[in-house]
Amino acid sequence: MGGMEFNKIFAALLIAGIVASLSGFIAKETTDVHDLHEFAYPIEGMEGSAGGATKEAMPEPILAMIAGVDVAHGEKLSRACAACHSFNKGGPDATGPNLWNIMNRGIGKKAGFSYSGVVADHGGQWDYLMLNKFLWKPKKAMEGTKMNYIGLKKPEDRAAMIAWLRTLSDSPVALPSETAILEEAKELEISEITEPAKESVKEPEALEDNLNH
Repeated sequence: MGGMEFNKIFAALLIAGIVASLSGFIAKETTDVHDLHEFAYPIEGMEGSAGGATKEAMPEPILAMIAGVDVAHGEKLSRACAACHSFNKGGPDATGPNLWNIMNRGIGKKAGFSYSGVVADHGGQWDYLMLNKFLWKPKKAMEGTKMNYIGLKKPEDRAAMIAWLRTLSDSPVALPSETAILEEAKELEISEITEPAKESVKEPEALEDNLNH
């Protein structure tokens, strides 16, 4: 066998080996199954736990913040609601009802306003806890509501908004008591309230001074 023939055979075997190796590599890369570590899109309202169980998402407690938040920030946030609500005493209803004296008003009970059935039949009051839930995610707090407001994700924003809504009255309701704060934490499944948070409830003068000016 001549040298040229040997070189041809050797080259053919070498190319065949390279093609076989490359084919195996491509097949592995295109068919290998990797472990799924997490959903590409988290499922809203569900949180995983160590045991694989799921837990319904809830808004963070905000009552401990009410006494110390910037009320002016809450008023600023309310501008996003002005297209549907008025806030002044005796103000007109619009797409939504006037919100003067909203704190502790019966849900769906504003005289003269035509509520959707889900709101009219809800029952209860617009207290601190219900406002926190509703401002967090209206459609979750009151399933079936026609209100398209997406909600306030940050707890400090909800606290500021609620603190401002509290001022919309000739006689603002009392600030949250320590008992109310602990009850809110229990309902929202938060096991511990820090001491600084408790202290903010015991010193409401800053907010009261804002209300009196």
